[in-house]
Order: sequence, then structure tokens, then C-alpha cells
Amino acid sequence: MNLEKEISDRMRALSALIGESLPENLDKLREASEKIADAIQSGHKVLFFGNGGSAAEAQHFAAEFVNRMVMERPPLAALALTTDSSVLTSIGNDRGFDDLFALQVRALGKKGDIAVGISTSGNSPNVIRALELAGEMGIYRIGLAGRPEERIGEVCELCFWVKSQSTARIQEIHLLIGHLICEMVDLILFGEKS
Repeated sequence: MNLEKEISDRMRALSALIGESLPENLDKLREASEKIADAIQSGHKVLFFGNGGSAAEAQHFAAEFVNRMVMERPPLAALALTTDSSVLTSIGNDRGFDDLFALQVRALGKKGDIAVGISTSGNSPNVIRALELAGEMGIYRIGLAGRPEERIGEVCELCFWVKSQSTARIQEIHLLIGHLICEMVDLILFGEKS
């Protein structure tokens, strides 16, 4: 096995996917950044959630908002609904895995907040259920997913699609999208501070 070739092939595939995904999502990146900036500026917050690698990305994005992405600035209101093991295990045990995020959205969300559901499959029942509930509560919904035919697009006002069959490549593009949104929110709210 030629590991250098394998690495090069994967890097080329990711590079091609970036080239394909970002132009298709440019208007969405602007819209998501503006919606999140408006919500934060008006005293609201962003709720991030997903499973597995998407749970890790939810936590990563919330950390970038609360701490900082690139520039030094005040903390921004964001929560990852994937971090409280007592809440997660009590809901999972008492009510079922499909309610993990929906109950937290009901408890912590309010009209004017932003819900960001991340699902590489685009069909995770607990992510879909939380996004449906968020819509009922007047919370603006953003999805990050893979292929456009997935269920998540039906329950979000705005959905980013990564047209790939590879979970790893989808998650890598989701990370880039999250970073770009955070950087653009910072620019909208704080300008060109260094």
C-alpha cells in the first residue's frame, strides 16, 4: 500500500469538494452569519446539536462563539446540547434517545434563538425532532447535512448540503462552514478588530 498516494487522493477529494460546496453555499453562508449576528445582538443565543462526530462539531462551534474564533472580543451566547452527561443520560434512559435534544430545546430555547442541527446522514431522528420543535417555538433553524434529498432540509429555514458519500469529507466541510460562519459573525458584530 502506498500511503502517500492514499493521503494525496483524500486531500484531492477534499479540495475538490471544497471547490464544489462553498460556491453553492456562499449566499447561505452570508444569510446564516447575518441571522446569527442579529440573534446575538438582540440578546438571543445559538443552540448547536448533533450525534457522534457532529456532537463534537457542535461543541467545537459553541466554544468558538463563547471563547473566540480569531479576534479578541466579548463572549457570544452559544450552547452545545451535547455536553451535559447527566441530562443526556437521564433523557435517554427515561424518555428515549430521540428526545435528547428536543427536551433541551424546549427547556433552554426561546423565540428569536437560532438552532443549528448537524447530521451527516441528514435523517437523525433526535436532530429532526429538535428542529421540528424549534420551529414550533419560533426558533430559526439551520441544518448541516450531506445530500440534498435528506429529511433535515424539510425542517430548516436554511440548510447546507455537502454532496458526498463520505462521512469524513462531509464532517470536514461542516467544520469549514462552522468556522466561516463564526468568523463572519465576528466581522459583522465587531468589524476588523485584530
